[in-house]
Amino acid sequence: MPAPHSSRRNFIKTTGCLTIGFVLLSSSELWADAPAKQDLPGSLQDNPRINAWLELLPNGRARVLTGKIEIGQGIRTAVAQVAAEELNMAVEDVEVVLAETGRTPDERYTAGSASIEQSAMAVRYAAAAARQKLLALAAPVLRMKPGQLRLEQGIIKATDGRQVSVAQLLEGRQLTDEVRQPAPLKPKRDYQHVGRSVPRQDIEHMVRADAYYVQDLRFPGMVHARVLRPPTYEATLLQFDTKALQQAIPGVLKTVIDGSFVGILAEQEYQALRAQDYGRLHAQWSVGRVLPADTPLPELLRGLPGTTKEVASKGDFTKAPATGSLLTHQSSYFKPYLMHGSIGPSCAVALFEPSAQMLHVWTHSQGVYPLRESLAKLLGLSSDNVHVKGVPGSGCYGHNGADDVAADAALLARAVPGRHVRLQWSRDDEHAWEPYGSAMFFDLQARVNPKTGRITHWQHELWSDTHSTRPAGSPEKLLAAQYLAQPQRPKVEDDFSGGIYRNSEPYYQIPALRVQAHAVQGPLRVSALRGLGAFGNIFALESFMEELAVQSRQDPYEFRLRHLTDERAKAVIRKVRELVKDQKLAENEGLGLAFARYKNTAAYCAVVAKVSVDPASGFVRVPRIWAAIDAGEVINPDGLKNQTEGGLTQAASWTLNEEVLFNAQGITTRQWEQYPIFRFDEVPLVEVAVLDRPTEPPLGAGEAAQGPTAAALANAVFHACGKRIRHLPIRPEKLLG
Repeated sequence: MPAPHSSRRNFIKTTGCLTIGFVLLSSSELWADAPAKQDLPGSLQDNPRINAWLELLPNGRARVLTGKIEIGQGIRTAVAQVAAEELNMAVEDVEVVLAETGRTPDERYTAGSASIEQSAMAVRYAAAAARQKLLALAAPVLRMKPGQLRLEQGIIKATDGRQVSVAQLLEGRQLTDEVRQPAPLKPKRDYQHVGRSVPRQDIEHMVRADAYYVQDLRFPGMVHARVLRPPTYEATLLQFDTKALQQAIPGVLKTVIDGSFVGILAEQEYQALRAQDYGRLHAQWSVGRVLPADTPLPELLRGLPGTTKEVASKGDFTKAPATGSLLTHQSSYFKPYLMHGSIGPSCAVALFEPSAQMLHVWTHSQGVYPLRESLAKLLGLSSDNVHVKGVPGSGCYGHNGADDVAADAALLARAVPGRHVRLQWSRDDEHAWEPYGSAMFFDLQARVNPKTGRITHWQHELWSDTHSTRPAGSPEKLLAAQYLAQPQRPKVEDDFSGGIYRNSEPYYQIPALRVQAHAVQGPLRVSALRGLGAFGNIFALESFMEELAVQSRQDPYEFRLRHLTDERAKAVIRKVRELVKDQKLAENEGLGLAFARYKNTAAYCAVVAKVSVDPASGFVRVPRIWAAIDAGEVINPDGLKNQTEGGLTQAASWTLNEEVLFNAQGITTRQWEQYPIFRFDEVPLVEVAVLDRPTEPPLGAGEAAQGPTAAALANAVFHACGKRIRHLPIRPEKLLG
């Protein structure tokens, strides 16, 4: 990130890079008869050249380019580790450039726990290919075979002591060869950096309250802006006296009105904030869309028209079992709308250069390239005339207001060309207008053979909004676009790719299985929130598994193990059982277990939660949570633990506290008082055991803990007080009824 007070000229100058490619040996000479892209990480298949990911600098250091943005997952540190490993240099000698259009690879979104699997592995292969190429280039210079040479700290050394530097070999040029298989990866037995807990340098910036986030950016001559939102969805502007505003609030430069989009620009941030408050009192709006607040949300979801998809089906459901031969059970579960709840409201900075018709945007969006496409279409510009640079922001793990606030800033930057526009959402803006994580409803049924203790039939039916409305080049999905004079309305899509049924199919072995998903359009604006549909689906599935274990009088650990064939899945369950084996429970305390493999293809995670329930107040306290996670090869053990610890805490807050509420006129949970998240004194002590498997591929882990945590807490509450809560959140009043 540039220094917050750097000039625009210096910023653009320092982020530019002249790359001159050359090839001395053909790719076929280096990797004979190898397919060019087969079995390479997905991101590398799309951007197969070395210099898309790696630049070797004259000072012996390396610069890594990743299309992912840092949102707390530690991608900057992890990619530095894998590059340093393959290039045989110190981690401190690898600098990392995060997502920036025209500069880093287009990796679409930082999402789906895919940063390590995609970006870090692309960097690993590119660095390995660079090492091999450098050895081949040095061979004729040193008159040795490549196998007799070693790359170390930017120097290629021969066995007889002669050497040549990378800078001397390249003379300012870069390697542009395509990465091909078989890639010459460094043997894992020789690793020095991967598998070690390398500290994240960005943590120090946070602790010191340095200027680090997009909210901290300041530029000379910068102006401040706020957007005046309508009171509820689809309300339109009837009247707003802009002259009266400028007379009432000194420092207001301009008010931009385009249909029902109202933006206010001022010299100082406090003046912009005062102007926004004035507008809320004096602007007149139409009624807008009336929200269906009279119908309970679970009932509403089930009654909405939608599209049905059969997610999984196997076995025979037509043959009825003999009466009393099987234990049957049925339950329904509910997950409400959830906020991202970012501590720092969304923010962006935009600059429009009229002479070049060029728009620059600084944003914490999780997809700089898709945002560029959306902004270009929104403003009628060529994509080449939109430059988007990713800057870390307050973490959200999903699609919060980052794209929307970038669009707000871009629209207003045209009104003051040549000046940076900083647009900061308020807490009210963020809570009322961000796209929420979708509400979900579930019906589950199962039969258990009491003789074998095995599930014979399983049915899972769910109702949900989509779990992703990211812009992805579609400007109509940006909030501002929906309120312009020529409004662009999002299309209703019968699209199941938004993660509705993620983890709805059990990972357990069940002979007869049927899973159905119903995609509906609920009343609130929704999009991606950490885990997508997996959080709700795993909460329902693992709560139901516990109920079946209780109904059939089986140990909850053994019941799950009995239905698993994957030894890695069994291992995390056994490990977490070992972690809690010495726990003693007092009265009104309980332990609850849950397991899932995220997406049924990524990391394995088992969670045990310990709770105490106050019988007088119904208040649930969570003193401890344990987790065992297997994410394959571990790049940074502390990083993986941090991810899992954060996921456990966030999901515990979702499970016990959080719920978006609304009435007919709009969202009512518009401040922290109405939407409480965990306070510091509520955060449990968490312990994470990592099952490192260095010979296995790395697996996505950032969202692995969410669903198991919710179910583990619900199961623990049941064991503590005997009450089964199936509708989240687990509030005290539900335990007193």
